[in-house]
Amino acid sequence: VAVIINQTSVVGNASLLDILVKKGVQVKKIFVPEHGFRGREDAGAKVGNSVDSATGLQVISLYGKHKKPTLEDLEGIDVMVYDLQDVGTRFYTYISTLEYCMEACAENNVKLMILDRPNPNGFYVDGPVLEKDNRSFVGMQCIPVVYGMTSGEYAGMLVGEKWFNKASALNIEVI
Repeated sequence: VAVIINQTSVVGNASLLDILVKKGVQVKKIFVPEHGFRGREDAGAKVGNSVDSATGLQVISLYGKHKKPTLEDLEGIDVMVYDLQDVGTRFYTYISTLEYCMEACAENNVKLMILDRPNPNGFYVDGPVLEKDNRSFVGMQCIPVVYGMTSGEYAGMLVGEKWFNKASALNIEVI
């Protein structure tokens, strides 16, 4: 198992990683988005790879040398668990990280499990739709600034609209 987590990946007062390890889940790698594992990195700051001092697990940055997990990163991984709290705004890069992880999982036959958390801005959609020519990591798809979906719903739209390569090959479960 690999996890894509940060400081928002909690169950009650405990980190998802700590709970999984305590339950005997064989977590092999930790992937982290912009702002890093503990959320202490500034917006836009490159995040390096490291080792988690509490578990000894490899921490692989998806906001440093590369933003998409590589074949080497996914070696030995059967399931990737995505658990990042999102606020439902296009420029919040966690949905871009999600899209790249979906692609990598589809390309490497790794199951992706999305722990779908509520979107605090899920009750409305607002702002201009991104123009195709302005796509970047802070806006990969032509959606409004505030898009009104959870991460799991957004992933479902990416698959349903076939907005990324190999969408049909993805083995995904939204919880």
